[in-house]
Amino acid sequence: MSQYFEIHPQNPQPRLIRHAVDIIRVGGVVVLPTDSSYAIACHLDDKRAVERIRRIRDLDKKHNFTLLCRDLAEISAYARVDNSAYRLLKAKTPGPYTFLLRATATVPRRLQHLKRKTIGIRVPDHPIVTALLIEHAQPLMSSTLILPGNEFPETDAFDIRDKLESQVDLIIDGGNCGIEFTTVVDLTEPVPQLIRRGKGSSEGFA
Repeated sequence: MSQYFEIHPQNPQPRLIRHAVDIIRVGGVVVLPTDSSYAIACHLDDKRAVERIRRIRDLDKKHNFTLLCRDLAEISAYARVDNSAYRLLKAKTPGPYTFLLRATATVPRRLQHLKRKTIGIRVPDHPIVTALLIEHAQPLMSSTLILPGNEFPETDAFDIRDKLESQVDLIIDGGNCGIEFTTVVDLTEPVPQLIRRGKGSSEGFA
């Protein structure tokens, strides 16, 4: 049976944030709200938790997870960022964007793209996630919460509890989220490439 926290979406309660991070640190799988939709997340280097997420979402080994990071400084520890990429990241983060970058050796190989050795990086613009990342002091491994057979993400925490309370360790209710995906941009080429149009503006991407 999962725990269920109602956390204020603008002023997250510190006690609940600390408790949520404690659950993550011992291998918990957590559902949390973001600035685009609900996501499912776990500690960066917890292989068992990542496999649980794969089973919940019915994902194959080729699925690319996304690192939720606090800020630009944290991104540089996990991805190779040149000057042009840095300027773009500075302009677009925090926000509903996922950036594909070359992974550094800090990122476990099983979490990188098998051939390209890239990782998705994201700095969400949501007070709850920001508070979790600051308290955790590390990125979270995440995936949009789209359940098998569905086309769009889950939007309501009460519905998520009905569907997943026996499969996850914590559900954070931060109010209703949207169903828009993030805008995905590939920054591994000299010219940024728009891979998917989503909630974030696509202006400035090829």
